[in-house]
Amino acid sequence: MNPTKVLYVCSEVYPLLKTGGLADVSAGLPPALAAAGAEVRLLLPAFPSLVAGVTPDGAPLPVPAGDSAGLPLGLGPRPGTAQGPQPWLQRGRITATGLSVWLLHAPGLYERPGNPYLDEAGRPWADAAEQFAWLGWAAALLGTGLDRTWHPDVVHGHDWHSGLAFAYLHQLGLGGARKPATVFTIHNLAYQGVFPASVRERLGLPDPLFHLNGIEYHGQISFLKAGLKYSDAITTVSPTYAHEITGQEQGCGLDGVLRQRHAVLHGILNGVDDAVWNPAADPLVQPGFDAEHLDGKAQAKARLQRQMQLQPSQNALLFCVVSRLTEQKGLHLLPGVVDELVRRGGQLAVLGTGDAPIVAALQACAARHPGQVAVHIGYDEALSHAVIAGSDVILVPSRFEPCGLTQLYGLRYGTLPLVRAVGGLVDTVTDCSLENLDDGRASGFVFHDLTEAELLSAIRRAFALQRRPADWRAVQRHAMGLRFDWARAATAYLQVYQQAAAHP
Repeated sequence: MNPTKVLYVCSEVYPLLKTGGLADVSAGLPPALAAAGAEVRLLLPAFPSLVAGVTPDGAPLPVPAGDSAGLPLGLGPRPGTAQGPQPWLQRGRITATGLSVWLLHAPGLYERPGNPYLDEAGRPWADAAEQFAWLGWAAALLGTGLDRTWHPDVVHGHDWHSGLAFAYLHQLGLGGARKPATVFTIHNLAYQGVFPASVRERLGLPDPLFHLNGIEYHGQISFLKAGLKYSDAITTVSPTYAHEITGQEQGCGLDGVLRQRHAVLHGILNGVDDAVWNPAADPLVQPGFDAEHLDGKAQAKARLQRQMQLQPSQNALLFCVVSRLTEQKGLHLLPGVVDELVRRGGQLAVLGTGDAPIVAALQACAARHPGQVAVHIGYDEALSHAVIAGSDVILVPSRFEPCGLTQLYGLRYGTLPLVRAVGGLVDTVTDCSLENLDDGRASGFVFHDLTEAELLSAIRRAFALQRRPADWRAVQRHAMGLRFDWARAATAYLQVYQQAAAHP
């Protein structure tokens, strides 16, 4: 079997809804799969910004609740877990990109402002289990023939939001339904969708699913574990992370499950969408630049310094952060090294939002070093391009990092990544050691232990390289020449689809 029809199940897609890298992946991978010969349709919850950005096409398709005629008894979300009329699917295309989508409308579950996962107090929505159970149920029904005109060969789900699709598909297959191949991608194992066992009845998760080798997790229900246990193949977003999560330190309590399934666990690096992140053509960074013509990068640096009220200086080594400001990203270390960074003549531009103590500590650094440290709290897509294009070094000192995209953007824009040797960071950045400089492989700065001393040591190496302009220029040229494109990733995913279809 050569799978060509792919149902791609996720919760966000750029440019309509983005809280992290998943949205960039969902924008970049499906077109690359299509270019490689697959027919891809996205399945997304009907959050307001997604509805606003989709042009409808065709009549709505009702989604029956559990216990409807023809469905196994006790399986699927119960009537009443969505308010009002029966949930339905609306076919359409993303107006800006043309991507083909199904939007899942479930009255009362998705029509709300702000963050799709958290309320105004930063707490998960109280009905999050119902929100994403319905997404999984719709995926399972589409996978088994709900749309009589289009039967997917593969259901490809992303992160815990899609996890129940695989448990539902497993049970539907036992009931005799035609079951497609299934692939589950982990973008971040730390987010698992764990809910009390009391939701089982409402979500239609019968006893045969609730056990140690099923969706049960310490007496609760884990949506992510459902994806791990009931998919034909598992992927994650870098080879190193695929290895790391089979160990206790980064396995987040699921390392035993992943060791059991290591034969079907694949690490595939994410890509960079050249239509969005290309310094020569980026409409948010003009005039553009490339590896051989860097005048535009110098102008981007001067603009960024003006925009963020940093002192104008081409000679100041400008470090940046574009990230969630969390301990997972290693950014609790940053306030402790800022004074030394500034003392050595560096500057720092921070863009992000996150944990209150880290935000407060960074704001205190900015107050202590006006004109040398600038902090912008919030998310701003245009400013993220300006920060990455105008900086010299991008800091990604993560505690763990499945793949990381900002270091890939840094490489593309000649902003040398300074990263910790974990996950996709170590797979994509090569340290500026003497031997790597000598053979032309160096592309950034890599440190190992999650300590201020190790981070500061890597920052000192960046200053040392700046004092050797010819070496800096060689590293920058090599970094900008590296390509992590979606065509390569799509080829690897198609191979996984074929293996999943051949060995369910």
